[in-house]
Amino acid sequence: MVTTAKKPTLVSDDEVIVETIPMSYDAYLDWYDKEAGRRGEWVDGEVIPFMTTSITHARLVMFLSALLSAYLDIRRVGEVIAQDFELRTREGAAREPDLIVVLNEHFDRYREMRLVGASDIVVDVISPDSVSRDRHDKRSEYAAAGIPEYWIVDPRPGRASIDLYVLAPAGSYAGVMPDADGRLPSRVLPGMWLSATWLTASSLPSAIQPGTRMATSAEHV
Repeated sequence: MVTTAKKPTLVSDDEVIVETIPMSYDAYLDWYDKEAGRRGEWVDGEVIPFMTTSITHARLVMFLSALLSAYLDIRRVGEVIAQDFELRTREGAAREPDLIVVLNEHFDRYREMRLVGASDIVVDVISPDSVSRDRHDKRSEYAAAGIPEYWIVDPRPGRASIDLYVLAPAGSYAGVMPDADGRLPSRVLPGMWLSATWLTASSLPSAIQPGTRMATSAEHV
């Protein structure tokens, strides 16, 4: 019998808490069924179910995936992997970020169904049920795993923002400050940058042209 999660609990105007489900990892693999709408992460013996993805969330993930793909295809330094792929940051945690970037020299960390160890970049787009999980739980977990960059994109009305964190020598994340143009530059991918203006525009821009320009500018970084 498949165990189901309880109804999400509203804790603010747009933030909810989803009840976890006690479950072994093997049971989690049996429970997980994208077609049936059962997706989530497994952490320390509990499943954290995901809420249904909104159109805003889906569009942002597709935009960032296309942006990174354009850059990486030109530079040929790595690849971006989208949702539904497990990231094993530590024993007892099976995360599923929105996007991960893996550089060529770390392809040996791939297994058929998961990446074991640190990716080079993790990207999470905040959903109403993932605010604390993305901003606190995952942030500390990814830093401890040695992931060099963590991008958090928050599209919620009135809270639209993009945060880019880089791993400091002490092992914790430090926020990157925007440059004079308001852009957040990546250190893992030279020439790549993020802009919070994407979130407040009437529509997302085409990702191909900026991704190509970023890749080309990297030749001079």
